[in-house]
Amino acid sequence: MVSGLIMHKVGMTRIFGQDGEVIPVTLLKLSGGVVVGYKEVKGEKRVILAFDECKLKNIPKPIIGVIKKAGLDKGFRTLKEFALLNESELPPLGTKLSVDIFSVGELVDVTGTSKGRGFQGVVKRWGFGGGPASHGSMSHRRPGSIGQKTEPGRVWKGKKMAGHMGMQTVTIKNLQVVYVDKENEVIAVKGSVPGWIGGRIIVKKKKSGGKS
Repeated sequence: MVSGLIMHKVGMTRIFGQDGEVIPVTLLKLSGGVVVGYKEVKGEKRVILAFDECKLKNIPKPIIGVIKKAGLDKGFRTLKEFALLNESELPPLGTKLSVDIFSVGELVDVTGTSKGRGFQGVVKRWGFGGGPASHGSMSHRRPGSIGQKTEPGRVWKGKKMAGHMGMQTVTIKNLQVVYVDKENEVIAVKGSVPGWIGGRIIVKKKKSGGKS
């Protein structure tokens, strides 16, 4: 069994629990997940999976070579390595994995790219309170002073200032899988995940294992 899959964010909805509790969930859909190769890194066996099916002519030649070695005649845009959790369950080349590698109640780590917000000021980017809102004030949303006196006489690295916001790799840990639909290749995880609708999301099993 592999440690994870690449999925696409469908959007958010809600699921009702047995006691009527409303559970906000994010739906993630699998596209691909075909075994195209193997690799060993520092004694750890890994499985190379192909995702995002497309026409064979629309992908780079190095990826075409990997896919053809696996005996496939379809194209895939993305190749990704995942650790093999149980070496005795090594899937053969060409095997199509399903979302049933995840189970309801399991905890997973989700990685995606956050939405880009462009260049933003300190109030939106960092939640600064801003200056006086009264008439005559010239510092409604300005950061204010950023320096010190003689010592150290410079601006520290990492100072919270205006700048580019979003478009960063974000990992949210310990999200609970609350629904698995093998027929439609969809799972639902409790809470929100980073990124926009249609964005790629890497879903990995929690390393320490366990259920909630």
